[in-house]
Amino acid sequence: MATLSYTSPELLTINAARLLRDGDVVFVGVGLPNLACNLARRTHAPNLVMIYEAGVIGAQPARLPLSIGDPTLVSGALSVCSMYDIFAFYLQRGNVDVGFLGGAQIDRFGNINATVIGGYAHPKVRLPGSGGSMEIAAWADRCYIITPHQKRRFPEKVDFCTSAGFMSGRAEREAARLRGAGPQAVVTDLGILEPDASGELVLTALHPGATLEQAQTNTGWALKAAPELKTTPPPSAEELRILREELDPDKIYLKGGE
Repeated sequence: MATLSYTSPELLTINAARLLRDGDVVFVGVGLPNLACNLARRTHAPNLVMIYEAGVIGAQPARLPLSIGDPTLVSGALSVCSMYDIFAFYLQRGNVDVGFLGGAQIDRFGNINATVIGGYAHPKVRLPGSGGSMEIAAWADRCYIITPHQKRRFPEKVDFCTSAGFMSGRAEREAARLRGAGPQAVVTDLGILEPDASGELVLTALHPGATLEQAQTNTGWALKAAPELKTTPPPSAEELRILREELDPDKIYLKGGE
């Protein structure tokens, strides 16, 4: 059987989609999380309930939405309400199972920086900021993070904490009484990181062809590996077909992966 070829964004998206469970209520963000949720709904999770920040609940878009305010989200949705209602009556009340997040930096305890690189007063780079990610990180039952595995993206400590992971450890998050369980997995193009008992991210799985040395070299702290390091199944022909032909044929999100 011929080996299928795939790009880094495709690998990220497919492995993120596989984390979702049928029936999950998911707070969907733009970019690759958007692709991952729509892929999951077309494969193993047909009863996925997708919530978009603009105020759409139970979205069933006929095509890939280009933003959280894309008109295709409204047609066939279970409900349309205000952004305030989404955050106050769904997210903070505990009705969201999954939040998908990303950021410029993710540190050893899963804290996310999407605000500045460098000092806050005089940063090297100003980034878009939180949006709704601070609340999603605090209140969703579980969070998944998607990012390329690059050393600059994985410092030991973020320059600015936009969204709380486990702060300085699991005990601090619990003391802060954040309702959500925090980041449960970080999906990269090399593998999957998950928190240990202390909240520190450890490598639990590698993608086909990736090595532990690659992951450790591209991480800004001494990355530990699980005792039984798994290998993720490669993308299937059907997953790739749906991504390429149905969801993103124009490579709006999958560009740059060749």
